Amino acid sequence: MHIEKRKSPKETKYYLAHSYREGRKVHKFRKYLGRNLNEEKLKERTKIAEKLIIDEINKYRLIKDPLDFELSKDEIKRIKRLEKEILIKVFHLSENDWKAFSKIFTYDTNAIEGSRLSQKEVKDIIEFDKWPDKSKEDIAEAYGVDEAIRFIRETKEHISIPLIKRIHKIVFKNSKGFAGKLRRKGEEVFVVDSKGNVIHEGAPQPRMGHLLKELVSWYETNKGRYPALALGAVVHNQFENIHPFRDGNGRVGRILLNNILIKHGLPPVNIELKSQAEYYLSLREYGQNKNLRPTIDLFMKEYKYFNKHKKARRKKLKKGLR
Repeated sequence: MHIEKRKSPKETKYYLAHSYREGRKVHKFRKYLGRNLNEEKLKERTKIAEKLIIDEINKYRLIKDPLDFELSKDEIKRIKRLEKEILIKVFHLSENDWKAFSKIFTYDTNAIEGSRLSQKEVKDIIEFDKWPDKSKEDIAEAYGVDEAIRFIRETKEHISIPLIKRIHKIVFKNSKGFAGKLRRKGEEVFVVDSKGNVIHEGAPQPRMGHLLKELVSWYETNKGRYPALALGAVVHNQFENIHPFRDGNGRVGRILLNNILIKHGLPPVNIELKSQAEYYLSLREYGQNKNLRPTIDLFMKEYKYFNKHKKARRKKLKKGLR
């Protein structure tokens, strides 16, 4: 680490800088110390900044590359075999199937984040524009998620930073003043469980934009190489690791996941509220060990549940037409 000075006629600004090499990449970390500092104050602030930079490097190492390892040939074969078990493809879905999916997805994805709306209330909001006597924020976000599902069906884009911001804006445009805006300087985020324990800390804000660019680049490089389930799992999990928004990352990440899946011909997947604990465990396993298997196994479980109910709905419809 070294001190950088930027001089002008009236003042001298001081920064503590450090270059961190990772393979062929060099990452620059810099902390502003102040201006026109005496030696004692410079030494005092340098000590604090050193600790901040070391902490930031450690967090960066944990979150850095979405797949800093290669999926083995056996693992790729296993994922491809699982994909063959998903007999229904996205082009098999009727408009009624999409409406049914959007209602249940809207309920579950918002309920995971604390929405108090019931399944029936979500159905009444989306189908009949009927508002319950509940939080206006919850109601606005029910409309927002439903609109976002329609949006990903129409867009041709797979993933980009503008797309990520657009999805966030659609979902939260009527509930959050920062809809569509990434975290600003000084805004750090933590995910806590029901007991108040920190289970995840988002990427440091100064590294956030770089990490999102890396994720987009990783996807563009690997979209023809890995199976759709693996691509969706990595994009979703790494997005959650980065946590680029002050709030709403879970919902945007799950919508982004479905955008990736449907762009590769697979039907969308819904993470049910009752699977919340398993879902968080799968995110933690990826974050700590870069293990995709729990995430993909959860996707398959949810696919089987959705397919079972889809068949039941069609059977009921046919019976009613007789």
